[in-house]
Amino acid sequence: MTIRAVVFDVGECLVDETREYGTWADWLGVPRHTFAAMFGAVIAQGRDYRDTFQVFQPGFDLYEQREARAAAGHPEHFDEGDLYGDVRPALAQLRADGLWLGIAGNQTVRAGKILRELFATDVDLIGTSDDWGASKPDPEFFVRVAKAVPFAPDEILYVGDRVDNDLRPAVAAGMHSALIRRGPWATIQWESEEAKALPTFRVGSLLDLPRQIDEFNGSAR
Repeated sequence: MTIRAVVFDVGECLVDETREYGTWADWLGVPRHTFAAMFGAVIAQGRDYRDTFQVFQPGFDLYEQREARAAAGHPEHFDEGDLYGDVRPALAQLRADGLWLGIAGNQTVRAGKILRELFATDVDLIGTSDDWGASKPDPEFFVRVAKAVPFAPDEILYVGDRVDNDLRPAVAAGMHSALIRRGPWATIQWESEEAKALPTFRVGSLLDLPRQIDEFNGSAR
């Protein structure tokens, strides 16, 4: 089967989350360097990233605190300036190549609204975990992706920065996968056996995808 649709994760795939996590450090009253160091340590230990917040504030509830921040005038936010520089040209080239494009990630309703404003004319689908009531790596999330994309699972490429949340469940759902090397997860996981064996593609930039997909589709014909 050829790849006919490409679906992208959000955080550290399309959006650089440096600013967002910096504001969480500020909210907690923790130096940003300290928060970032602990964040990396938690990921390297294979733990849930939300454990980072527990280190500094036991009992921390991320969803409750998101609402508290919004009420205080500091809602989660990202904009054009937070997109990685390869995002727009990569989407444009993939679209020009005739591929169906989507964005689907573990995001809130508020983040989904921002995504729809940023990518209103660039992609065919924007779906979030809050929209679907299922969060990665739950297989149901990828069931929802498969239902939303008008092609068979083995014609879908899911692009993400995490082996555990993105590649593993996407492959289990019968999809192709691509690992983008940026952000803390991909940097830490890059040399693992799964990171080498699972993905159809391993890329340093989203701009690598059009060529690799074209070569893959050419070999499949």
